[in-house]
Amino acid sequence: MISKSQISFIKSLHQKKFRKEHGLFIVEGLKSFSEFIGSGYEIDSVFHTEDLSPKLSKLSQNVKIYRVSTEELSKISALNTPQHLLAIIKIPENPEIKPENLKGTFHIVIDGIQDPGNLGTIIRTADWFGFKYIICSQDTVEVYNPKVVQATMGSLPRVKLIYTDLINFFAGTDLPVFGALLDGNSIYKTDFGNEGLILLGNEGKGISTGLMSKITVPVTIPRFGKAESLNVAVSASIFCSEIRRNS
Repeated sequence: MISKSQISFIKSLHQKKFRKEHGLFIVEGLKSFSEFIGSGYEIDSVFHTEDLSPKLSKLSQNVKIYRVSTEELSKISALNTPQHLLAIIKIPENPEIKPENLKGTFHIVIDGIQDPGNLGTIIRTADWFGFKYIICSQDTVEVYNPKVVQATMGSLPRVKLIYTDLINFFAGTDLPVFGALLDGNSIYKTDFGNEGLILLGNEGKGISTGLMSKITVPVTIPRFGKAESLNVAVSASIFCSEIRRNS
């Protein structure tokens, strides 16, 4: 059973202000949730509709576990079709970024991306290609938005997202910055070397004016058809793939 007060509290976590107030966020689905077990994230509670006890045996005894009905789960889920399990997890502190930790490899920098699905897909892509850090502007969509978390498909525990002032961030690093632009060097002819930052801009506005001067190498993905633009998450995938292909 789940009380009315629990339902109200969990539903409040669908909103950013309450996630920030309580320091908690929601993960749905056994597959995604399983990636958080033993990851360093602190799990507060789990609500499930089936007998998942064997699959939850590795959880700390401090985790509160509730068996609920499908109807009850639908009242607290952010999904149109709930996935049998909803977990509440504590939001960790925004990690500090040390310039020395960025050397010798590549990282993604995001400037003002607003679509939760795009951010979630970029996180999943970063995980696939082994990118450890994603540095985000402070106006980028919140990573603990339920739609972002869902779109990561369990990759979130393995990728560190850091929200910071990008102007100050770029001032503190000497890594080359490869900016994704419509006019630039072809990505297929770009020498990425062995380290750098991949800068991706807002879905509609692109990279903000204040960051344009920080770009070391402007890079474009050549267009061979007639599409007006390329989705930013798709662009991220192409950049990550091309960098790994040449590394």
